[in-house]
Amino acid sequence: MKKTLLIILAIVVVVWFFVVGKYNTLVKYDESVATAWSQVENVYQRRLDLIPNLVSTVKGAAAQESWVLVAVVNARANATKVTVDIKDAKSLAEFQKVQGEVSSSLSKLLAVVESYPTLQSIQAFRDLMTQLEGTENRITVERKNFNDTVNTLNIYIRRFPANIVAAIFGFEKAQQFEAKEGADVAPTVDFGTTPTALPVDTIPTEGTE
Repeated sequence: MKKTLLIILAIVVVVWFFVVGKYNTLVKYDESVATAWSQVENVYQRRLDLIPNLVSTVKGAAAQESWVLVAVVNARANATKVTVDIKDAKSLAEFQKVQGEVSSSLSKLLAVVESYPTLQSIQAFRDLMTQLEGTENRITVERKNFNDTVNTLNIYIRRFPANIVAAIFGFEKAQQFEAKEGADVAPTVDFGTTPTALPVDTIPTEGTE
């Protein structure tokens, strides 16, 4: 009888340590995903923070292009309103959508300002372009890092027997974050169909969210 109890106890201890080990690994991977996502949000926020100064600088040298400046400001305002649950596909898709609109509006703005040599000579504008380019590169890096981290978690959750532990404790797969195809490509701007410019004092600036 005593021997049987010891065997049962040994089995319970083994199972306990097995479950604890799988649980702790799931926690580690889950936290890694959350940390990676916070980095994604940070770099996207950095891009949003650059937009007011960029709009202000361009507005001073190319006020007649206010239509594209308004589009950038509006896209930024929409992006600041979105909160994300990385386990919810719909929430992440909405974040992807608004950030894609920011990328598209910035691409159009940069395509337009290429026609203004004087703007290119302004040091503040060049500094902003350098910061923006660096931020876009960081976005690509952090987005890939996030997707790699998500992939690690999702594969682990699907594997037996970790999938049993994940189901018991409510761990869920995270969603991949893919940028809209072509969002980082500057479109061709048809100046013949450009909307009529707005008065320069109607362009929203800092604080318009």
